Amino acid sequence: MSTPTADLSAAGVSIWLDDLSRSRIDSGNLAELIETRDVVGVTTNPSIFQAAIGNTADDSYDAPLVALANAGADVDTAIFEITTNDVRDAAEIFLPLFEKTGGVDGRVSIEVSPDLAHDTEATIAQAKELWAKVDRPNTLIKIPATLAGLPAITAVLAEGISVNVTLIFSLERYAAVMDAYLTGIRQAAANGHDIATIHSVASFFVSRVDTEVDKRLDALGSSAATALKGKAGLANARLAYELFEKTFAEPRAIELIAAGANVQRPLWASTGVKDPALPDTLYVTELVAPGTVNTMPEKTLEATFDHGVITGDTVTGNYADAHRVFDELAEVGIDLVDVTQVLEDEGVDKFIVSWHDLQATVRTALDAAR
Repeated sequence: MSTPTADLSAAGVSIWLDDLSRSRIDSGNLAELIETRDVVGVTTNPSIFQAAIGNTADDSYDAPLVALANAGADVDTAIFEITTNDVRDAAEIFLPLFEKTGGVDGRVSIEVSPDLAHDTEATIAQAKELWAKVDRPNTLIKIPATLAGLPAITAVLAEGISVNVTLIFSLERYAAVMDAYLTGIRQAAANGHDIATIHSVASFFVSRVDTEVDKRLDALGSSAATALKGKAGLANARLAYELFEKTFAEPRAIELIAAGANVQRPLWASTGVKDPALPDTLYVTELVAPGTVNTMPEKTLEATFDHGVITGDTVTGNYADAHRVFDELAEVGIDLVDVTQVLEDEGVDKFIVSWHDLQATVRTALDAAR
């Protein structure tokens, strides 16, 4: 019997788990999700590692932290060692999928420090350091799509390093991300790299858009505003896919693809539904399109497996509706430029807070072990 996750995969959507921990690796849970839930990749971020290492019910980090303390490691060194070890071991589990899919899937992402989100050169340096430390071909280095991140994305790709571009909220910034990708691939080719081995995804955030827009619609309070609740996130993502299709059909992209380059796939991020009034699989079943990735928290993955209804492509036939939603949002006074800038700023700030919380957790553990 087919399952909703198998149907989703058959529709051209790669399912990646938005979570990782040492216990998930060691217990065999990650391998089980590959086998039973059609999971073909993993994404991580500072909040995920903070939750994993800070989980007092999970003792799987105790021994590594004691060893690092005995070796005299400082906080940042300990975090670097623990997170890259987790990503390397997860990448090993995914290697067969990586090879089977020609490098498209079987991917594990690790993010540069959010403290560097507005520092281009430091982002480039740490991306290279993470790539070398994990030392697995199926790694993706996550770089935020801030203004400082854009040239870093190009520079890192030009070094032959695969990149997951994260924290994309607006169509304008997404266009700049695709430009950074194509420029980086062209530079990689000029630098003598095999561009067929360089992969990238562009992580376009969904639910956070609804959270911010719906808050503003509630403040407006009109019937026209209320009728638009829960629609902005899907419309934004669908128009991103429309932009993706147009960009990679342009001569510049076609020329690079003919030379062996890969398409930078859209990835739907922030797909856990936060509004209980909305279906818990909304950002999965309504964002089905070929050649995309949907990275899900485990709760969303299980909801999709349990009762998700996959009806084929739910994106490309809805472009006109998505444009209409944008027009109506503008008519009631929603400034999407402001919305997406607020979300980018908040996204960086939230990861910085998680990173500092992680540093505090590890500092306490190292002190206790000494």
